[in-house]
Amino acid sequence: MPRVIVFDVNETLLDMRALDPLFTRMFGAVNARQAWFNQVLQSAFVTIITGAYVNFTKIWTTALEMTAARYGTSLSADDGAAILDGMRNLPPHADVPAALERLKSAGLRLAALTNSTEEVAITQLTNAGIAHFFENIFSADIVRRLKPAPEPYEYAANRLYVPTRRIRMVATHAWDIAGALHAGCAAAFVARPGMVLDPLFPRPDIIGTDMAEVADQILAIECS
Repeated sequence: MPRVIVFDVNETLLDMRALDPLFTRMFGAVNARQAWFNQVLQSAFVTIITGAYVNFTKIWTTALEMTAARYGTSLSADDGAAILDGMRNLPPHADVPAALERLKSAGLRLAALTNSTEEVAITQLTNAGIAHFFENIFSADIVRRLKPAPEPYEYAANRLYVPTRRIRMVATHAWDIAGALHAGCAAAFVARPGMVLDPLFPRPDIIGTDMAEVADQILAIECS
């Protein structure tokens, strides 16, 4: 039986580079968006380690405040709202729709699993025009533990009525790949520009430079 293919959302499916003009205008630095999202991830990991849960939307907001302070600037309420609205209206990476269509047409079950809240995730994927590919859109917010903690992967498996070993997590983040493998899932790494695997953790059996290459390998393994 083929595994259920479960996708991370931000940066894996959706192209956050669309926010770069906003961040450059507001912060005066071309790398401000990456600095902000790095702070988002750092804050998320602190909630996992300490057990002090905060939802991802709140983390987005506080990370903006921290990034503004780091750059010595201040953001208006309108600036913050524009960035959060931009997160809800990200385009898919160019390689994503065709890859999802191929996998879906091959009869594979597809789902999404993200740290974003369920409402945000549904809005993001709907606005990107790809929500219809997924039988379920899961949020780690439901279990109040963010990826890469094991609970979100286990929750998705339970809701999909399969054991974790029957899930293949597709992500462009090394930490998400490590979390999925640790939880007992298979994984597939999308090596988008600047993304590399962490040598401290096991390597997944699928690695591709883009979603098309990853889809080729998923089809070869799961549909053989």
